[in-house]
Amino acid sequence: MIRKWFSIVVLVAAALTLLNVVSCGDPQELVSISIQPSVETIGASNVPVGADAGIQVQLEAYGNYVHPPVTKDITDQVTWLSNTPQMFTVNSTGLLTATGDLCGGAIISASVTTNSDSSGVSSSGAQVTGFMTANVVCFTGSGTGTGPAITVTFAGPGSGTVLISPINASCSSACVYQVASGTTLTLTASPGTGSTFGSWQNCNTATTANPCVITMEENTTVTVTFN
Repeated sequence: MIRKWFSIVVLVAAALTLLNVVSCGDPQELVSISIQPSVETIGASNVPVGADAGIQVQLEAYGNYVHPPVTKDITDQVTWLSNTPQMFTVNSTGLLTATGDLCGGAIISASVTTNSDSSGVSSSGAQVTGFMTANVVCFTGSGTGTGPAITVTFAGPGSGTVLISPINASCSSACVYQVASGTTLTLTASPGTGSTFGSWQNCNTATTANPCVITMEENTTVTVTFN
């Protein structure tokens, strides 16, 4: 009887040893990829889309493996791709960059083709892909074109309005308008009751001159002071 039980124990031990050997021979397998951040949103409804150009976010890709279970940073091993390059580009290191040409949502992917593991053991061969969403908030202010934006701010204890030609816009508080590049704007300050015009800042004309004239080649902020 003792010999019988001894034989059973030997057989079980041999089976466990064989199982361990087989298990150790399995290749480490990439089963999924996650991207951080999973969602990124830039811009604001009162900021023209063109002003978002050049904003960058570093993405990171993490691979989830089995045999054994482990998570690794594989940011520099994946293939990055933007499905809307007119909105966002992404380089080989996962650096996401807004173009400033389009608003809405884009899908960014990180992919790996798994033909073998790091030790060279052949695997089934498949593409594993992770995704994240990158958004640009659309501009809901007023204006024309898709070029630079003129921002008008107010200073001083007085009040008044600013008429912007040739887009025929009128502001009595801070406002933003987007215009075609190269447009020459004339901003005329009109003091409110009991107020007087003080000065302009950041115009092509003299600070004390009214109106303010400026040619739009880039995003520009001008300030009017009413006393």
